[in-house]
Amino acid sequence: MAEKPQAVKVLYCPVCSLPAEYCEFGPEFEKCKPWLINNAPELYPHLLKEADEKEAEKVSEQLQSVGDTSSAKQEEVKRLPGGKIKKKEKQEVVIEKVVRNRRKCITIVKGLDLFGIKLTDASKKLGKKFATGASVVKGPTDKEQIDVQGDIAYDIVEFITETWPAVPETAIFFIEDGKKVRAA
Repeated sequence: MAEKPQAVKVLYCPVCSLPAEYCEFGPEFEKCKPWLINNAPELYPHLLKEADEKEAEKVSEQLQSVGDTSSAKQEEVKRLPGGKIKKKEKQEVVIEKVVRNRRKCITIVKGLDLFGIKLTDASKKLGKKFATGASVVKGPTDKEQIDVQGDIAYDIVEFITETWPAVPETAIFFIEDGKKVRAA
C-alpha cells in the first residue's frame, strides 16, 4: 500500500506574512532579511555571505526600532493583500450636478459622512431648506451620497457651511466638466 502523504510545514515570515521562500518577492524584503538570516539561512545562503553576524545584529536592531515606529503608523495606514497601502480618504465634500431628461437636474452631494454628519438627517434638512426631494442613495462606488432634486449646486455651499460648522468652505469642491474645482 502507498503511504499517506504528510502535511507540509510551511515557515511564514512574521514581517511580510509570506512563506519564507517568497519573501524576496514581497514588498518588504529589506525588512525580512534579518529574520531570514536567523530563521531560514538554508533558503537564502547568499544573505549569509553578504552580511556577517555583527552587521545582521545591527540591521535587526535598526529595523526593530523602525518596526516600533511603524506599528504606530499601521493604525493609520492599512495594508491590502499584496503589500498595497490603502490610503486614508481626504475629508472633502464633492458637489456634482447631473442633467437628466434635458431639463431636470439632480445635485449629488458626496462626502458629508466623512465629517461625522448623518446623511439621513442631512438629506431631510436639504429637502426642507430647498423644498425639493432629497434622498440617501448608494453611488457607483458603493458609498452613500445624497441626491437632491433640482439645480441647487451654488446655493448648497452656503447652507452646508452654516448648518454644519465642522465642514470648512475650503473642503467643498464642485465637479464641472469632469474637473474638480474649489467652491471658495
